[in-house]
Amino acid sequence: MLNIRRFFLTVAAMVPIAFGSSLAKAQDIVDTAIAAGQFGTLVAAVQAADLVDTLKSEGPFTVFAPTDAAFAALPKGTVESLLKPENKAKLAAILTHHVLSGAVPSKAIAGKKLSPKTVNGTSLNIDATNGVMVSGAKVVIADVKASNGIIHVIDKVLLP
Repeated sequence: MLNIRRFFLTVAAMVPIAFGSSLAKAQDIVDTAIAAGQFGTLVAAVQAADLVDTLKSEGPFTVFAPTDAAFAALPKGTVESLLKPENKAKLAAILTHHVLSGAVPSKAIAGKKLSPKTVNGTSLNIDATNGVMVSGAKVVIADVKASNGIIHVIDKVLLP
């Protein structure tokens, strides 16, 4: 797992360089997710819920980011339904259930069990005593740094 994390961080750090910036500036949470290539559904959902500007703002935030595979594991039709304009509020509630105020690196929670409040007011159940589980989802890549926070990649979509 460490090699996968190192690879992801290396690729994410190289993206600005690949596009001609000799002084690579850290990307915000949204741009980091786009550059990673495994969060297309999450990015589409953030756009549909009008949360792009929020997640590009100063923050800092901690985002538990489900991969495309995590969204694909939801019951058939769920994502398509959530992306409809009439379900914007429900989608925003689900997405903000994945976000904490402040940057929370894995070393800050190692060995602990806690229930922090998300930005939508719900709570997550975090168990970092043996790996890291967040309300039933496994953190598969931790501590992806962005200019306005931290992303922890998870293998399931969290439902409030």
